[in-house]
Amino acid sequence: MSFVHLHVHSAYSVLDGFGSPSALVKRAKELGMPALALTDHGTMFGTLDFFQAATAEGIKPIIGLETYLAPRSMHDKDVSRDKYSSHLVLLAENMTGYRNLLSIASASQLEGFYYHPRIDKPYLAAHSEGLIALSACLSGELSRALLDNDPERAERSLAWYLDVFGKDRYFLELQDHDISELYRVNRGLIDLSQKKGARLVATNDVHYVRREDAELQDILLCIQTGKLLSDRNRMRMNNETYYLRSPEEMQNLFSQVPEAISNTLEIAERCSIDLTRKGYHLPQFEVPAGQTASTFLRELCQEGLRRNVPDQADSEEFQKRLDYELSVINQMGFAEYFLIVWDLCRFSREKNIWYNVRGSGNGSLVAFALDITSVEPLSHGLLFERFLNPDRVTMPDIDLDFQDDRRAEVMEYCNQKYGADRVAQIITFGTMAARGAVRDVGRVMGIPLADVDRVAKLIPGPVQGKNVPITESLKSSPELRAVYESSDQMKTLLDIAGRMEGSLRNVGTHAAGVIISDKPLTEYLPLHRPTSNSDELPIKSVAQYDMDGINYLGLLKVDFLGLVTLTIMSKACEYIAQRHGIQLTLSTIPIDDPEVYQFISEGHTVGLFQLEGNGMTRYLMQMQPKTIHHVIAMVALFRPGPMESIPEYIANMHGEKPVVYQHEKLEPILRETYGHAVYQEQIMIAAMQLAGYTPGESDDLRSAISKKKVKEVKKHREKFIKGAVKNGIERQTAEDIFGHWEAFAHYGFNKSHATNYGMIAVKTGYLKYHYPVEYMTALLSAWKNDNEKCSMYVSECHNMGIEVLPPDVNNSGYDFTIEEHTEGRARIRFGLGAIKNVGQGPVETIIQARGHQAFSDLNDFIRRVDLRQVGKRPLECLIKVGALDSFGPRKALLRSIDQMVNVSASNIKAIEMGQLDLFGGGTVALPHVILPTNVHVDTNEQLGWEKELLGLYVSDHPLSSYMSQIADKISHSSNQLAEVETNSKVTIGGLVKRVQPILTKKNQNMAFVTIEDQFGEVDLVMFPPVWERDNRMVEQGSLLVVEGKLQHQERGTSVLVDRVSRIGMDDTAGELFNQNSGKQYERLLENYLPDIRLLSRYQVGEAAEANRVEEHEQLDDFEEEEDELWRVGFDLDDDNQAGTFSVEEPEILEDPPQLENEIPDPIPEAEAQTPLPPQAPANYQPAADSVSVVERRVLVVQIAKDEPPDRITRKVHQLHGWLGSHPGEDQFAFQFFAEGSWREYVFPNESVQISQSLLDQLNGLVEEGSFFIRTERFEIRDE
Repeated sequence: MSFVHLHVHSAYSVLDGFGSPSALVKRAKELGMPALALTDHGTMFGTLDFFQAATAEGIKPIIGLETYLAPRSMHDKDVSRDKYSSHLVLLAENMTGYRNLLSIASASQLEGFYYHPRIDKPYLAAHSEGLIALSACLSGELSRALLDNDPERAERSLAWYLDVFGKDRYFLELQDHDISELYRVNRGLIDLSQKKGARLVATNDVHYVRREDAELQDILLCIQTGKLLSDRNRMRMNNETYYLRSPEEMQNLFSQVPEAISNTLEIAERCSIDLTRKGYHLPQFEVPAGQTASTFLRELCQEGLRRNVPDQADSEEFQKRLDYELSVINQMGFAEYFLIVWDLCRFSREKNIWYNVRGSGNGSLVAFALDITSVEPLSHGLLFERFLNPDRVTMPDIDLDFQDDRRAEVMEYCNQKYGADRVAQIITFGTMAARGAVRDVGRVMGIPLADVDRVAKLIPGPVQGKNVPITESLKSSPELRAVYESSDQMKTLLDIAGRMEGSLRNVGTHAAGVIISDKPLTEYLPLHRPTSNSDELPIKSVAQYDMDGINYLGLLKVDFLGLVTLTIMSKACEYIAQRHGIQLTLSTIPIDDPEVYQFISEGHTVGLFQLEGNGMTRYLMQMQPKTIHHVIAMVALFRPGPMESIPEYIANMHGEKPVVYQHEKLEPILRETYGHAVYQEQIMIAAMQLAGYTPGESDDLRSAISKKKVKEVKKHREKFIKGAVKNGIERQTAEDIFGHWEAFAHYGFNKSHATNYGMIAVKTGYLKYHYPVEYMTALLSAWKNDNEKCSMYVSECHNMGIEVLPPDVNNSGYDFTIEEHTEGRARIRFGLGAIKNVGQGPVETIIQARGHQAFSDLNDFIRRVDLRQVGKRPLECLIKVGALDSFGPRKALLRSIDQMVNVSASNIKAIEMGQLDLFGGGTVALPHVILPTNVHVDTNEQLGWEKELLGLYVSDHPLSSYMSQIADKISHSSNQLAEVETNSKVTIGGLVKRVQPILTKKNQNMAFVTIEDQFGEVDLVMFPPVWERDNRMVEQGSLLVVEGKLQHQERGTSVLVDRVSRIGMDDTAGELFNQNSGKQYERLLENYLPDIRLLSRYQVGEAAEANRVEEHEQLDDFEEEEDELWRVGFDLDDDNQAGTFSVEEPEILEDPPQLENEIPDPIPEAEAQTPLPPQAPANYQPAADSVSVVERRVLVVQIAKDEPPDRITRKVHQLHGWLGSHPGEDQFAFQFFAEGSWREYVFPNESVQISQSLLDQLNGLVEEGSFFIRTERFEIRDE
């Protein structure tokens, strides 16, 4: 006799179950089981995967769910009474039961969720038909009653379930996991069975596939609960028995109740569910009386063609293409689909919401005629079959871009038109990739974060979008292999992480996908509550099946994508209409203006869709595009892979290199792209014309090659060669052509998509060229919360001669705005919404109070604006960036914030009580704010505020005074280099920001250096001869003038240095440190410490990096050294950013401490390796009301008085990084001599392990006697 598992959890019980549905099914087949159930916690995420996997393996799938029953109503949510729910296993006996499962899974998420997705007994009773129920585990209602020694409650519960389900559909569940409570529950359940006639069933509460997977499931539980494996008090399974036990094991365990085994087979036999695809489920679109969807669609298309292309609408070419497309659409049953999409676009046009189509939908003449896309496909040679293949029945997929600030309006329209119960978003499942698995596993193992991060970063990133498994990385990366073999801990970490790869980590919502159904969705699938990133959208339910499941079920999906470029263009056109009376839309902006192409060819690409960036700009300047087809080709080519062919493409285009075709029949197909197969459509056309493929077959070929479907590619190779030979092409030539496609076709780009995006790119160029103020204002508003982009676009405004005015509460709006100027060109005013920590609410409060009358002074501002609604933090930020500069100095305003808020509150209260009107008249005299006058203005501090809160400097630039002294010596600033050709001689200047020496293979020193001017950074490469000659001039903070040769590469732009000149620091950078002399070191630390962690990695890793370069990246000559520029230390990803430092206020020491004889006796290494937290020793156990004195050592390093400022900066970086790389139970501090006394800076969040070896090394880094150790004592009180 066999056995069937009826209580099984897969990986879709997220962070609780380990093992995919397919792995469970395969194991069940290996064990000879005829069927298997899937009963994940509270969701049905894995149902379709499980059904398909089981069907493929010949295993009968039993669809189930372990649901949660609320103790009272599912709508009650009192933490003291409703937090804990009981479990119940439900199995679908038939399709009625399956639909009831869908309803239960949906209602528990959308209505009953409280800690868990819950239903209640009335809901269960109403949806019990077709379901078989099992009493579940120790968390089941009957089990809890028995554990509470309350048999009467257990009998009452059993009676309810038997009344609802009957004795043939309710079973008492027996389990055996070596738990004493479980034995007691089993005895009670057997007694109930004998007493009440309820039937028994044996289960195993499966949470992983095999016994050896137990540790992996335990790690998932730790990840879920945020615990370490070493934590004693955490959620865990009691042993390793929660796996897919064999029938023999289960029979042995339950030999005394054999009916519990046989009942599993009976239940499996009774359950019969068929989830195979039953066609498409498109919503029925309402058409005019007397029309069908097909006839109405044709009518709309004919009207659209005559409106959009009146001269060509009735031509044979257009009518033939239209007839063909409509015949395919009608044959496949998709007329309603096009009408639904047309209706969404119609609504958008009526509401002036800009939209666009990305992808292959641009290849449809029907889509063009319906105004779904503005791309006319015939003139661009676009293929309908790339979009809809008549030989392969798949749902059309038109991806709609909407302006991102109004996308929700279209989604809400869809929700209202078709009904909220028929519209939902689509769930996504996040899985553990290699690096994420290492970080998750490392954390729960308790490995220090820095060590885990170091290992994770050795794992290569994705290759062509696919993650590289850890097992493969261990073969390809010597560094990772070395770490793997370095210790048992690292081996365990990587082995476990490798086994965890692909495990489900979290759930989310698809960024754009929305499904629309002909019936309530719960008839087809279960629904989920919104995930965290979808709360603000109008559609409030999410399908529990992912995109593959939606396609499998034949449901309609429409992508509602947000595109910020459409927002920018729409806003720019609003400004154009307001200022010039010209109405422009996406379809009417020209794409044939020669001046625009010249503008793009000159490199003015900043802010242009798809075209900005140094690499793209450089190629466009080389290409000199003259038509839209040139830009389309560049959009398609500028990607990893085909990018390598761009220089040859340009050379072919300009006649500098002859165009070669593999066969004469390819010439008309590839002439447009100068012999290069740039587009996927070109391969499709070639297959049709050279080998006799049908359009549908050519799309199959395209799909097989681009997706590397090995078996299908092999079949197509034979088919193509046979067809080509039949068509008069030599066999060898046919083989060469197909071989070329195999090698390069996966780089081929969708021409329909490239055409659309190329057209938008040129249209943004048109707006920027002809209406620069309007376009740049819209651009800045769209990116106001991205400091890096905002800074770049403000700099571009300056280059274009457009003045950008600072934020001002009297003139600024929430977004950037245009200010007319009587003496010349309009200017752009900074938006208040671009200021960090301010937010829309405070800004709207200020703008509403301002109305059409500016604030006359500070007290007028305070009287009219309710500063309680603005808040102190936003007000402080507004002051710091200069938005209130017209009212007084920033420092004075900052000191008066509390008084300002209090006076504002008094004023508003008086107005509310009728004692005062908005303009100051009234019955009472209210206080005014008088700003302090003895306030010192620190320009550098104000600039620092601007940089912090705006991402750029608006009132001045801290480097302006320095750069003015070398302005006559330089040929280019940093923001002009993108327009300069490779190998051009340039002279640049700036302050040194980073220096990274390395050692070459020939044991010669060279360096990578970064300098900064007021517009950005420039990377320098100083090869050994130059470095040997000029290295003494290159120090952090020094001002340099550099002559060299410009190099543009894929990794970025750099200058190969020929000569360096250093400008005297006394007259320039030295002033930065000498102003307000006593504040010198405070400014130094304030300016540099936020970045010191990032820089310390680079400084600390210098020697190790040099060794790595020598061993693994040795450079044969200077040209190779240049190529290695970005491999050595400069590529810092998001996980490697600087941390936040907490710097204590300086303590003024009346007398400098004595340094002599303060170094302690050598510390035993064993003692030094036992870290203790400085705040409280691990073994400290205070008695009640006791006070204990704890000691802590502080290593204090003094910086010499006569050090120049730039050398001090460099030393601070080096020492901080070096000390921080030796963490332990001690602390460290720096002391500087300023204003006649020593100032000390302590790092409370940093630590160091003081040992004799560390002190010996420190002696070699600083002057003798310039550090000492002091012992601090403090009390810990048990209160």
